[in-house]
Amino acid sequence: MLKYVEQVDPEIAASLRGEIERQRFGLELIPSENFVSPAVLQALGSVMTNKYSEGYPHKRYYGGNKYIDMAEDLAIERAKKLFGAEHANVQPYSGSPANIAVYTGLLELGDTIMGMNLAHGGHLTHGHPVNFSGKAYNFVQYGVDSKTHRIDYDQMRQIALKERPKLILSGATAYPREIDFHAFHEVAQEIEAVSMADIAHIAGLIVGDVHRSPFPFTDVVTTTTHKTLRGPRGAVIMCKERFAKDIDRAVFPGLQGGPHDHVNAAKAVAFKEAMQPSFKEYAVQIVNNAVALAEELLAQGFDLISGGTDNHLILIDLTNKGVTGKKAEAALDEAHITCNKNMVPFDKRTPFNPSGIRIGTPALTTRGMKEAEMKLVGGWIAEVIHNVDDETVYQKVRDEVRALCEQFPLYMEQE
Repeated sequence: MLKYVEQVDPEIAASLRGEIERQRFGLELIPSENFVSPAVLQALGSVMTNKYSEGYPHKRYYGGNKYIDMAEDLAIERAKKLFGAEHANVQPYSGSPANIAVYTGLLELGDTIMGMNLAHGGHLTHGHPVNFSGKAYNFVQYGVDSKTHRIDYDQMRQIALKERPKLILSGATAYPREIDFHAFHEVAQEIEAVSMADIAHIAGLIVGDVHRSPFPFTDVVTTTTHKTLRGPRGAVIMCKERFAKDIDRAVFPGLQGGPHDHVNAAKAVAFKEAMQPSFKEYAVQIVNNAVALAEELLAQGFDLISGGTDNHLILIDLTNKGVTGKKAEAALDEAHITCNKNMVPFDKRTPFNPSGIRIGTPALTTRGMKEAEMKLVGGWIAEVIHNVDDETVYQKVRDEVRALCEQFPLYMEQE
């Protein structure tokens, strides 16, 4: 598969081969990562990358878009059917631009928005001051309870009643519990605000009926198409019909130029895959695996934020282990277990060297691993964290990780 790259650019070919090997023989535990199917990969690497198609299907600024329109139409209709949405725009390049498109399409600069505190599980585009969202809009933020580490819905409502935001944003990037989207929508209705849900992390769980959905009541929903949805890197905005024109104009020509047609074709493939009965089984197994992994970590003496998980991810507070998140990430990487350092609620440390790590089960579940494998993974995490800086432990776990990965082959055709 890499013979052409090898001929033209051996250095990039070496990088690609290295990454294939890393994915094959390591444990991918970052909850926002997954492995797409060969069909999605093929669409992503297709000749559709050659086309320019500014505009929307059947209303383009360039000629020669017959087959591009066909693919984008399929992606739109499948997204609407998959989620039960009235309108879908599949052109956003990624999750952050999708969120910004909603803000710019429905609000004025400086308007008040309510989102989740980054340190409590929110996303940069949910109003962090270093992000465009926090600079361009007046964000007020809600968070989690200091004892339960679960969203404090009463506090959220009180903030909304006081601040009167024009848009209330639900959804998270590091929150291990199920979100009550209807509670957010009810508060939005109470103050005549737009309700918006960012389901980037849990879209696949929603499709698989293992997490409550923000549809059909929420006004606007954004999601990435990777993560639990197991598609290419990209995003979709779905909304009620009355918001469609404003959001479409915000995406193009407001923020973006020509869509990435090869990505949109790959999105359509992923949506079709997500419509199959096997995808629901996959979503159920993601959660079962996360629960099994959490139980093993608890048995190993780890502190888990909120005490466990309802979804695909686990947030671990390493304070009682005397190891920082940065150190733990590096140590686990040495053992070929990939995670990411992450702040925990009410963290006294910084985002660059926080108290926690964030792990998840979508990618391992895609490989076919189940509860028995999660028990092994939990044990290896404990072994590495309890023996930080011990190269002999790293090597031992590396060997065991490789032996497990060999039982669950990945991308063997990508030679």
